[in-house]
Amino acid sequence: MKMTFAQKVIEFYNSLEFDGVLPTGITIMNPFHKSPAGNELAEQFYSQFFSDNTIRKLVLGINPGRFGAGSTGIPFTDTKRLNENCGIPFTGFRTHEPSSVFVYEMIEAFGGVKEFYSRYFLSAICPLGFTKEGKNGKQVNFNYYDTKELERITFPFILETLKKQIGFGIDTSVCYCLGIGKNEAFLRKFNKENHFFGEIITLEHPRYIMQYKAKLKAQYIEKYVRTLGA
Repeated sequence: MKMTFAQKVIEFYNSLEFDGVLPTGITIMNPFHKSPAGNELAEQFYSQFFSDNTIRKLVLGINPGRFGAGSTGIPFTDTKRLNENCGIPFTGFRTHEPSSVFVYEMIEAFGGVKEFYSRYFLSAICPLGFTKEGKNGKQVNFNYYDTKELERITFPFILETLKKQIGFGIDTSVCYCLGIGKNEAFLRKFNKENHFFGEIITLEHPRYIMQYKAKLKAQYIEKYVRTLGA
């Protein structure tokens, strides 16, 4: 029997492991292995919105952050958006991610969660995130491209996992990249070498918008909707 898009995604995340040797001080975030909530929430979410065989376009961020996918297992989705926008009740813990605020306001402007997720699959170039110890002793987010060493170490993992995600049922004519700068540069070089996507269209990353351009949020939401609605 043919697997649904949701079943492929759930199987992918349940088996997702990074076995590379990380640089000193860098830690992997894998909510699917370290917390039962990651598996449970992801399974509920994908079963609710992806239980079909619809071909979708891929939207790639950077890598999970601590308060979004690093906690819930769902890209750009903190617990508040999970409860209020996706209709998936969860009270085990609370997270708030500014990127999630932007993404779900954009999704509402797009036509709502059912409409958006019937057309797009949100993921990240590196589907697991990283942290390092900050100045106050607390763990802070760390991106796959923040050092050349980490980028080199994660390259085989990114290649392997992106191939698997395309196998879910992805329209490879275009890929949307979230993050102008290092994320875009990496993906364009990566795609030139591997020929995964016919075209790459880049949008400003939600975190950048919320941190530096919050007063222009409505304009960026309009830009996202206009670009993704094409």
